[in-house]
Amino acid sequence: MSERTPLPQLPHTFRPGRTRAVLLTAAVAIFGVVSAIALLLDRLGPGERVSFVFTGALLAAVVVILARPKIVAEESGVTVVNFASTRRLEWAEIVRVNLRVGDPWVFLDLSDGTSLAAIGIQPGIAREQAITDAAALRALVETRARERQG
Repeated sequence: MSERTPLPQLPHTFRPGRTRAVLLTAAVAIFGVVSAIALLLDRLGPGERVSFVFTGALLAAVVVILARPKIVAEESGVTVVNFASTRRLEWAEIVRVNLRVGDPWVFLDLSDGTSLAAIGIQPGIAREQAITDAAALRALVETRARERQG
């Protein structure tokens, strides 16, 4: 399958585009609605209005963090950005790219025997795109492995 999968030009960023668009739209809507409520409620004092706006900003920030995941493939390796962490991997550290039926996102099997969730490719609301992206990342990993061996 990987021989037929076209390799993306590097550097290439994999991210869940539709999910990200929905989350960023929701963040703007949450902030807007909570701020509007703060301005429209006559009973609120200035401090309470500021509290509402601050709360709306915090809620929106949490949603923006949920939109953060991505995988950046470069000539030198891969950077996996998840919700609260970023990890840089050399190509040689990645043994396998897995996206099995029912998985919420891609898992990378690493040379040290561990597995790393790569949330930047997730089949949530864009299943076909996630399958295509996982195949492209898998092809990149396999190509780099062949280059090391040959």
